[in-house]
Amino acid sequence: MLEAAQIIDGKKISTEIKEELKKKISGFLTVSDENHLDERFSRPPCLAVILVGDDPASHYYVSSKEKSCEAVGIKSIKKIMAVSISKEELLQQIAEFNKDDGIDGILLQLPLPDHLREFTQDIVDSISVDKDVDGLTTANLGRLLSNSKSAIHPCTPKGCMELLKRYGIKTEAKRVLVIGRSTLVGLPISILLNQANATVIMAHSRTANLEEECKNADIIVAAIGKPNYIQGSWLKPGAVVIDVGINAVMQVQADGSELKKIVGDVDFKTASEKASFITPVPGGVGLMTVAMLLSNTMELYLRKIS
Repeated sequence: MLEAAQIIDGKKISTEIKEELKKKISGFLTVSDENHLDERFSRPPCLAVILVGDDPASHYYVSSKEKSCEAVGIKSIKKIMAVSISKEELLQQIAEFNKDDGIDGILLQLPLPDHLREFTQDIVDSISVDKDVDGLTTANLGRLLSNSKSAIHPCTPKGCMELLKRYGIKTEAKRVLVIGRSTLVGLPISILLNQANATVIMAHSRTANLEEECKNADIIVAAIGKPNYIQGSWLKPGAVVIDVGINAVMQVQADGSELKKIVGDVDFKTASEKASFITPVPGGVGLMTVAMLLSNTMELYLRKIS
């Protein structure tokens, strides 16, 4: 009989990463001798965030990123733009940040308002590839596909890979099922896993018999946006489950009231009885995404000053 799955603790690992970054940044800015600072490290890393509109969730996420930057010693700049802003005005703001040598990374908070949504990739692509902290420009994704050392790994996929690494979970020669094919998660994580010598199968809304595909997978990365969709009965015994999903659902309480709860794409209760390792939601991949954003900011900073 299988033991209950070991929890892959995103909160613990993200805290460790933030502490590591804080020590590095503090070390860079410490006086190297009694007389002067190393001129390369005369300022901290800097992240600029552009937020369009008044979506409460987006404002919450940006605030969380600001606090995380402050906690590790990264300077953050926030530019809030009106929901009615034109594409041209937004592109102009990005161009200003591209030219600013004091900014290392630029983050465009997504999603954009409805009237700009069809232009999302074009707008993202206006960010300098050397400041693309989210790793979502077409140029950077091309670098990723070609396994270039200059590629910045997109934050959520990078967080997934870091969790696997820090828990000693091997990917080489493993059969990995990636469920979801978005450019935010599914496509880049499949590339990273392939480069880590896994045998990667991609599933999506048109995949026939998803349950059977799950039963053959050593590792499952679920990123489909369907709450509690993947069932424990679908898993191969001892499989590793990385749940990227973040879904808000209403649950009826004993007193008849409803309570909003955040759940993943995997039914945690049944899956944790079958898997060997599993990420919880919340407390798993989501926290790693912010940690990787800070890590990418540091990486771009070091590239600029080296």
